Amino acid sequence: MTRARRLFLAAACALMGAGPAFAHKPSDSYLSLRLQHDRLDGRWDIALRDLDVVLDLDRNEDGRIDWGEVRTRLAEIDRYALGHLRVAAAAPCALGVADHRVDRHSDGAYVVLALGGSCAGGESLSIDYSLLFDVDAQHRGLLKLDIVDGADTHVVTAVFPADRRQQVFPLQGVSAGTQLLGYLRDGVIHIAAGYDHLLFLLALLLPAVLVRRQGAWVPVPNVAPAAGSVVKTVTAFTLAHSATLALATLGVVSLPARLTESAIAASVLLTAIDNLVAVLPSKRWIVAFAFGLVHGFGFASVLADLDLPRSSLALSLVGFNLGVETGQLILVALFIPLAYAARRKSMYQPVVLQGGSIAIAVLAAGWLIDRSLNLGLMPF
Repeated sequence: MTRARRLFLAAACALMGAGPAFAHKPSDSYLSLRLQHDRLDGRWDIALRDLDVVLDLDRNEDGRIDWGEVRTRLAEIDRYALGHLRVAAAAPCALGVADHRVDRHSDGAYVVLALGGSCAGGESLSIDYSLLFDVDAQHRGLLKLDIVDGADTHVVTAVFPADRRQQVFPLQGVSAGTQLLGYLRDGVIHIAAGYDHLLFLLALLLPAVLVRRQGAWVPVPNVAPAAGSVVKTVTAFTLAHSATLALATLGVVSLPARLTESAIAASVLLTAIDNLVAVLPSKRWIVAFAFGLVHGFGFASVLADLDLPRSSLALSLVGFNLGVETGQLILVALFIPLAYAARRKSMYQPVVLQGGSIAIAVLAAGWLIDRSLNLGLMPF
């Protein structure tokens, strides 16, 4: 390893560990509902940092929100939250807030609204979720719905992005296949909305139709080397993030959001820079596997905070992983044929490889600074 490469990697590792407090994690709220006969109960965890954007909770502007500031604004919080949630079965459900408390997630403090009310029976439950979409188009609502049917309880999960605010859930028994498809859909949505994960994969794929010889990229002679490289890279990334996703979701290993989100940004930055100046191992599958371990903790943030029962974890892990892989394969299927066709064009290396890598590196550097210092300036 050259002295320049050693210095670069040392500086990058130092930067990854430099951030205080919490990194900026994508904005999520966690809605858990339990429907039994005509009774609807649950809890709704909403990040205080998100509520501060719309309700200005930090009145003294000291950079922190304490219980005193929250307590005096509980009525406003309730009105805002319930004004952006509509639940209906045979008729609109009457839902109110019975109690409040503050809980801590991996990325900071959340206010917890204890929900309760009546809900007339029907064949399906309709949920219309619109919290924070008017100020943050990347916000998501993560739902866990327990449907109690006699001695059986069916667990359904869903993600509410801005473009799927209203969803309908059948109440007369939910098959394992239906639940699996739901988790698969959630995985696809997560990878599609996870710009850092997508850009990491794109940074890995940009040179897939090239081979590095004596420090320079040259086009592969035929499609076989490119296909083999992509298969190794995607497989390594899949194995790595599947392992850490399972460990994190099962609670075996837990990392703070500060470290996970900052490390993901650093992985994107290093991979993009490696396309320009060799700083990482030459075998891309090794890079994909190493950084895939980190990205798995990022994927786990969707499932871990839903607090799924053990009986649902295997199904959720399989379905969610399949969804993530589906999203990744769509990107590969779209990019590789075009890149292979253009690999010998004069514009491919200076514009696509170098220009694309520079753009990804700049964005990743912004993410790294924003997340490690908890600035909250990046809109996604």
